[in-house]
Amino acid sequence: MTLGMAASQLLAEAPARAATPADYVPHVVAWNLTRRCNLECAHCYISAGPEEGATDELATEECVRIADEILALNPAPLFILSGGEPLLRPDLAAIARHASRRGATVVVGTNGTRLTDERVAELVDAGVTGFAVSVDSLEPRHHDNFRHGSGALVATTEALERLRRHRVDFVIQTTVTKGNRRELGSLVAWAAEQGAVCFNAYFLVPTGRGARLSDLSAADYEAVLAELVTYHREYLGRMMVRAKCAPHFMRLVHATLPDSPMLNYETRCPCGVQYCRITPDGKVTPCPYLPAVAGDLRGEAFASVWRDSELFRSLRSGELGGRCGRCEYRGLCGGCRARAFADTGDPLAEDPGCVYEPSGSPVIEPKRPVTYGAQVERRLPWSAGAEERLRKIPSFVRGVVIHRLEEYAMKHGHAEVTVELMTEVRRAMPVDFSKRLPFFADRD
Repeated sequence: MTLGMAASQLLAEAPARAATPADYVPHVVAWNLTRRCNLECAHCYISAGPEEGATDELATEECVRIADEILALNPAPLFILSGGEPLLRPDLAAIARHASRRGATVVVGTNGTRLTDERVAELVDAGVTGFAVSVDSLEPRHHDNFRHGSGALVATTEALERLRRHRVDFVIQTTVTKGNRRELGSLVAWAAEQGAVCFNAYFLVPTGRGARLSDLSAADYEAVLAELVTYHREYLGRMMVRAKCAPHFMRLVHATLPDSPMLNYETRCPCGVQYCRITPDGKVTPCPYLPAVAGDLRGEAFASVWRDSELFRSLRSGELGGRCGRCEYRGLCGGCRARAFADTGDPLAEDPGCVYEPSGSPVIEPKRPVTYGAQVERRLPWSAGAEERLRKIPSFVRGVVIHRLEEYAMKHGHAEVTVELMTEVRRAMPVDFSKRLPFFADRD
């Protein structure tokens, strides 16, 4: 299961209330396990590369302890294990196995060049349910130069074939730059042909080596986001297409595709609120692209950092500044907090990557009340087998899945949610990311 592989249905309505600490749950943790990498990509936010060593990396035992501390706060988080290149850590499978067996959904972010059949099989056996693979151009010269690795595109493409053979879900991730801007449509089509369940278009945040690159202008952002909306519409039902680190994508989706299933979810940037990043040496930051440190897990418990960090408290309760604070779309978008921090040093400042000027209209509320990781009141009994499958769903989409299944059950005259009904729903759904959720699968 990867980010975006979620059933597209609305959450049950809940009365408005003031947020409490219980609302701030670490649903998704991006974990940079190493700065070592066999490539040296021009945009790398962590400045990984072949010259980096393992000296300061968290040991296996430390990773296990931290995973357990996170699981104590949330028994069903999503862990995104990445790097650098996480496959350079010989204990990657051991960390994944420990986390997955205790209830986490585990996916791996990789450049793909080291995904041999043996490593894929090892990681799947350890409980890894999906991979995010980076491809920045379909032109080998451009991709390989951008990533400083001869033959990288060929090696990554061969890795995708291995993932297909092993029947493992994967996401294609592309950072949109001036160099590949004109390839975007071809990259999306290629990702669909490869069998990706999702195409993520990342928008550069100037941090790490990415700070050296000349980014797209705000006007270019707007044009690219509008193009992505057309691809989102075109591929819906086959592959999810979305923007990352550009929440103003949701403004365009809301304006042009008001019935998009993407609007069924919390769309504002979750960094420091429901999401965080762990660095190779154990620091906690709000997200991979916002390097301000909230705490150090070598000296503090995860729960203490998560609950008590002044940085996290500010992100959860502070007022957005500038245009973001005045914008009628602030409930749907809210701007990228990492880009605001990179530009001003203030994570609550306005997002400089957005050209939209607030109109002064009332705040636009989501068409359906949605909350990231919300609990949903059950309306039907569930069989023991169905409950067991539900426990395999990451917490951040579980409420959506419950509602989707119960809506289907009631519509078709079922009095209980069972494993058989889950299979029925799986067969009735279009072939898209929705049916790729682990609990829909016939295998355990």
